[in-house]
Formats: sequence, C-alpha cells, structure tokens
Amino acid sequence: MSVEAHSSDHIAPIKLYLAVFAALMALTATTIWVAFIDLGELNALAAVAIAVVKATLVILFFMHVKYSSKLTWLVVASGFLFLTILLALTMADVVSRGWLGTPGG
Repeated sequence: MSVEAHSSDHIAPIKLYLAVFAALMALTATTIWVAFIDLGELNALAAVAIAVVKATLVILFFMHVKYSSKLTWLVVASGFLFLTILLALTMADVVSRGWLGTPGG
C-alpha cells in the first residue's frame, strides 16, 4: 500500500497555514516587544499568555487537532490539564519559598 502526499491533499487550504504562520510571527514579535516593557511581575504572565496562544495555534492547525476525532481532543485536553497542574504546583513552590527564611541566617 503506497501513500503519496500531493499538494491537493491538505485538510485546510494553504492560505490558512500561511495566515497561522503570519499570526505566529506576529505573536513572536509581540513577545519580544513585551520583553522590553517593564510590566513588573506581569512580564512573566504576559509571556506565558502569548506562549499559550502560540501553542494553541500550532496544536490546532499544524498538528491537525482541529480536524481530528473527539478522542484526540480528549488526549490533548488532558495534556493541557496535566501541564496546568504541574505549573500550578511549581508556582506554589516558588511563591512559598520566602516563608521559611534563609538557613543559618
């Protein structure tokens, strides 16, 4: 059984991929722009928010999840849930580090 890829076999039109690529480049430029603005503690939040939007675009369009079955959506959603739990636990650790003070000090 031979499977050959042709340019006409795309699920979505090429223009959509180019638009998503342009959006990713614009979001990358936005990330760089925000990095040079002093937002205080919100710099990290802004960077993560932009990264989440970029990751969502890549997952939906370049990984074809938008056109996949419900089971694929469930797997992707559970991956995001697990990532959210890991980030929440990491942030809880980072926030709580100042409570005990420095050892020997």
